[in-house]
This record gives sequence, structure tokens and C-alpha cells, in this order.
Amino acid sequence: MTKGPFVAMAAATAALGTALGSFALQLEANGYGQYVDSVATFSVLMFITSALTMVTWVRDGRPHSD
Repeated sequence: MTKGPFVAMAAATAALGTALGSFALQLEANGYGQYVDSVATFSVLMFITSALTMVTWVRDGRPHSD
């Protein structure tokens, strides 16, 4: 399998996590504190998904035992 899908997925989820983290900070600054926890949690989940995608990428590159 080519590495393109892994890279694209990891980059997209990391970018989404960054955008959501920034959005959570803006929500806090604008006084919408009740929404910060859920947006920040989703941001962290996107970073975890990105990290797990990278782990899958590395594991896919290793030789398979038959």
C-alpha cells in the first residue's frame, strides 16, 4: 500500500485538531466557556487519531511475516 493515504489522513486530522484548539481558545475569550470542554476534547481526539494514523503508517512499512 502506498504511503499517500496515511500522510493525507494524518495531516488532515492534525490540521483539524489545531483548528479546533484555536476555536476553543476563541470561545473561551468570547465568553462561551460552556462549549470549551467539548471542543477541546474533540481537538485532543483529532491529535490522538493523527498519532495513531502515523503509528499505522510505520507498522505498515515494516516487513510482514508469512
